[in-house]
Amino acid sequence: MKTIEKIAARAADLGNGMVIRRALPSRQRRMVGAWCFLDHAGPVEFPPGKGMSVGAHPHTALQTFTWLIEGEVLHRDSLGNVQVIRPGQVNLMTAGRGIVHAEESLPDERRLHAAQLWIALPSSMADCEPAFDHYPELPRWLTGGCAITLLAGTFGGKTAPARLHSPLVGLDVASGQGGAVDLALDPAFEYGILPLEGSIRIGATDFAIDEFAYLGSGAVALTVELAADTRMLLLGGEPFGEQIVMWWNFVGHDKEAIAKAQRDWESGDPRFGEVAGHEGKRLAAPA
Repeated sequence: MKTIEKIAARAADLGNGMVIRRALPSRQRRMVGAWCFLDHAGPVEFPPGKGMSVGAHPHTALQTFTWLIEGEVLHRDSLGNVQVIRPGQVNLMTAGRGIVHAEESLPDERRLHAAQLWIALPSSMADCEPAFDHYPELPRWLTGGCAITLLAGTFGGKTAPARLHSPLVGLDVASGQGGAVDLALDPAFEYGILPLEGSIRIGATDFAIDEFAYLGSGAVALTVELAADTRMLLLGGEPFGEQIVMWWNFVGHDKEAIAKAQRDWESGDPRFGEVAGHEGKRLAAPA
């Protein structure tokens, strides 16, 4: 394997004590396959009645992919979907030409630990109809003292149910006692790993929580050693063959697409509908 690139996730304060660490995009690495965004949220404990609350906001030309580890979160969107996501489940929202959603902790929920990812849609799907899918059941198995959950794509002869539009894979690997896991890789994919809990070792290099390991492409196998009480995400995919533009909550394939999305959001264009039942304010786009 080529030299592994270590990238420290950067912290951002979302308010109400909610601090996330952003691994993608970064100056060093913009994407891994079509995965174009990775936030690690928590673990955090909220004061009573002060859980996470993210007001209604828009997305375009991407899929939001939520992997919940602790807590319970209520999703509402402009298609009328209302869905509680619980630990071990995935929410996948396809923005396409435009969608609006809001997320908030359930009233009595005090904990949150999650990974929030975005998947860039190829230009052929950028203006597709928006959609929402909830996946409560995912492929799971044990190997090398590690519990593996297949979040996206195909791995080890198993296929996750998430509807994707680019060749991708996503794994959650967790070990309470510690162990080593041998992973078969697709040499056409590039890969990255983010420890969410504990620490890992790849070869002679150690990676702590929120130290993103970019592995590149070309490898056919990888051995990862996990310390006790460790959880990591493995992301992979074919290098994305198109340039994208990202700004605020929008993805586009040129700057004009982003500018139009901003204008449409600010003007209340029907492209971005209302989130029924959400009592908070719509988020304003930055200048």
